[in-house]
Amino acid sequence: MPRLAGWPIVGVAAAFVAVLLAADVALLGTGEAAIRFALRATARTALVFFLAAFVASAAARTWPGARTRWLLANRRYLGVGFAVTHLAHAAAILAFAALLADEFRAEEPFVVLVAGGIGYLFVLALLATSFDRTAAWLGPRRWARLHTVGVHYLWAVFFVTYVPQAARGPVHAAAAALVVGALGLRLAARRRALPVSVGPTVGAA
Repeated sequence: MPRLAGWPIVGVAAAFVAVLLAADVALLGTGEAAIRFALRATARTALVFFLAAFVASAAARTWPGARTRWLLANRRYLGVGFAVTHLAHAAAILAFAALLADEFRAEEPFVVLVAGGIGYLFVLALLATSFDRTAAWLGPRRWARLHTVGVHYLWAVFFVTYVPQAARGPVHAAAAALVVGALGLRLAARRRALPVSVGPTVGAA
């Protein structure tokens, strides 16, 4: 069973992204290649944390055991780790827009920017309510509604990001399969009767 648990998971997520971006700058500088690497790396890291939180409850129902209990127990922290890494992705997007404005306008249609902006509003809302005090202030019903809508909206963002690009190569294909498989696992797990205890987390609902 993994020993890492609780808030140190968030620290590991932040440290990993910081080291990744520092290595990016050291090896590639601050030009277009570095920015594009940062965009890819932060998006893929965020996807890993998001899916871990997204499937935690379903995995615990489907495969009861020490590893899935750990996943469920730490879902809150995996979700916050997702928020940290996805905000790093937002910083990379801003760098792209500032330093490569023409390419940014050509590659990011207005509808994509709007959809992505809504996604980041959900990230911030879910992050803000992933703590006991703010979750209690919001109330169980509104908290559940917010997290249910939020995580499924974010899943849809990852779906339209990776699934249409699945034929581009093995990395895109693997990401697309994981995104689709994660929702399939959740849907299948809803048919199971095993109850699980859940707590506030970005990946909830």
